[in-house]
Amino acid sequence: MKFTNKLSFTFFLFNTILFAQINNQQFNTIDVQHYKLTLNVNDTTNVINAEMEVSVKFKRSVSAFDLDLVKQDSTGMGMQVDSVYQNNIVVDFNQKNNKLSIEAKHVFPRLPYTYKIMYSGIPKDGLIISKNIHGDRTFFGDNWPNRAHNWFPCIDHPSDKATIEYIIKTPNHYQAIANGFEVEETNLSNNLKQYHYKTEVPLPTKVMVVGIAKFAVQNIGETHNIPVSTWVYPQTKEEGFYDFSIAKDILDFFIENVGDYPFQKLANVQSKTRFGGMENAGNIFYFEKSVTGNQEHKDLIAHEIAHQWFGNSATEIDWAHLWLSEGFATYLTDLYILKSDGEAAFKDRLNEERTKVLNFYKVQKTPVVDTKTTNYMKLLNPNSYQKGAWVLHMLKNKVGEENFWKGIKTYYDFYKFKNASTTNFKNVMAQVSGKNLDVFFTQWLEKTGQPKIKTNWIHGGDKLRIIVEQLQETVFQFPLYIELIYSDGSSEIKTVEVTTKKEPFVVVTKDLDIKKINYDPNVNLLFEIAND
Repeated sequence: MKFTNKLSFTFFLFNTILFAQINNQQFNTIDVQHYKLTLNVNDTTNVINAEMEVSVKFKRSVSAFDLDLVKQDSTGMGMQVDSVYQNNIVVDFNQKNNKLSIEAKHVFPRLPYTYKIMYSGIPKDGLIISKNIHGDRTFFGDNWPNRAHNWFPCIDHPSDKATIEYIIKTPNHYQAIANGFEVEETNLSNNLKQYHYKTEVPLPTKVMVVGIAKFAVQNIGETHNIPVSTWVYPQTKEEGFYDFSIAKDILDFFIENVGDYPFQKLANVQSKTRFGGMENAGNIFYFEKSVTGNQEHKDLIAHEIAHQWFGNSATEIDWAHLWLSEGFATYLTDLYILKSDGEAAFKDRLNEERTKVLNFYKVQKTPVVDTKTTNYMKLLNPNSYQKGAWVLHMLKNKVGEENFWKGIKTYYDFYKFKNASTTNFKNVMAQVSGKNLDVFFTQWLEKTGQPKIKTNWIHGGDKLRIIVEQLQETVFQFPLYIELIYSDGSSEIKTVEVTTKKEPFVVVTKDLDIKKINYDPNVNLLFEIAND
């Protein structure tokens, strides 16, 4: 998302522990296996009539369990459940505090059960029913972070992943797109059409969506056996088809560098999302005015496509670890720009991202892994995006490019279609690189801020004596690259390993006058210089 952004048993054990640490009755009770949503929409009212079949396995014997679902309120907004069936037998239920509590009759752990929920109502959020910029009526899912339960019953948390299928019944002047592959498209009558989509792999609810609108659709073709298409409003189809035509090249880059694409298709969709782009699995939704006809949003498209691997397939275990989604998408976009536009453009992006991090720290001093913020929208900040990207950039420099890409591929391969924490990622990178990364991950991700340094230096003969002082509260350990500019116009880069609050270094130099010192000339360090 963006605004206008085989290993040892140890890794399995970490996941098990992390699941146990999520303190929520739902996670301790059930594991959703599959959702089947039948959705009826119309042009005369914003009321949706729906049926949800939820296939679950129980982790323990219980008499009742909860699903997330927003209840209809006094304004008429929200969902009203009419009946619930357990394996076709009527069971009792109640709705309270945005929970649907369902009686579980004679259930046994690890056996499959299916609950059919009949309900209707006007969505408060999550499914956006409105008009687009051309005045045409549209229906667009927009679930991030936990807004899915505004329009369908579910466990609305990234750690509970399930497959999903949709039966969408809509007036026949609309087209519908959803996660997965289109199984069926049928004219039910002169005025009614039915679409059936189904996924093969599990998803978190945050990227489960439908889009119903009048579209112009272009099938771009396939790459690596993945069909790629563009869905835009008919009024600007030529501009939209041109804007999203770059998707195949971007998709190629990530497949070749990360691994096989995890879903059945890639569709880029103009939509009513509140975000610049929303990485819904297999069908990315972009803000309406992203269609310009001049491909000015190449980085946005790359960012959302990168999410298909990181965020959608390998998903953060909880919201505090959002950087595993947003930081990854941001940095992988940077690396795509490096490939497509060159090193100067890449460094420009890193400098811009560093500035955003430094400016954000002036107004909010929180760590990247922020376990205290419960307003998840507030996690969409430069810590999760730009600082997360910078952590990956510095990690690449620390372990080396070959180990970095090997680690990224290994991490993805192990956690695809699963959930991961920051510790999981750290352990993969440590094992691949053979380096102890505890200090690195702790200082950059669990603590606030970044180095703010002041230097003093004196040069004589072939020796440079330089004192590096850290002015911030937390002491960081990092390599500081210094570029020495000599009187004859030549230059060379030296490195000092900073480990304490204030320390002196002696650097061997040429026996020439030093006219100037540039710090971090190749843009490798997230820091602030206080000399100026």
